Amino acid sequence: MAKASFVFTSRKNSFEVSIPNLESLSVEQIQEIEAFVQKRKGVFDFSRYKFSIQKRIEYREFVKLIESLSLDVNCSNNPIVAEEKPRITFGNYKGMHYFELPDSYLLWLQGNYSGQDKAIIMQEIKHRKL
Repeated sequence: MAKASFVFTSRKNSFEVSIPNLESLSVEQIQEIEAFVQKRKGVFDFSRYKFSIQKRIEYREFVKLIESLSLDVNCSNNPIVAEEKPRITFGNYKGMHYFELPDSYLLWLQGNYSGQDKAIIMQEIKHRKL
């Protein structure tokens, strides 16, 4: 069975983890990761192989958390900080970067949102080729 690979990226008020080998994991492994994310009220975006959780945490703390839960994963740190990117200022995803939003929510916003961030939403949709 493949071992999950987590690539951790710290944000100002959250963290994001990409799982580049998600497709090679078993259903049980994916369900275990999904339960971990849901328990922490995070968002798992299967289409982008990422999850994000709205909590400030450093890489070392994240590794200790994973080890304490006995999740069988390899962790690595991505020191890239994307704080200059715009964040959503409303709704369930308030505080997250637009690039962290699920495709389905971006597409919903495209048809239902007319506020000042409409250009950012359209740019993200174009970037993802949705």
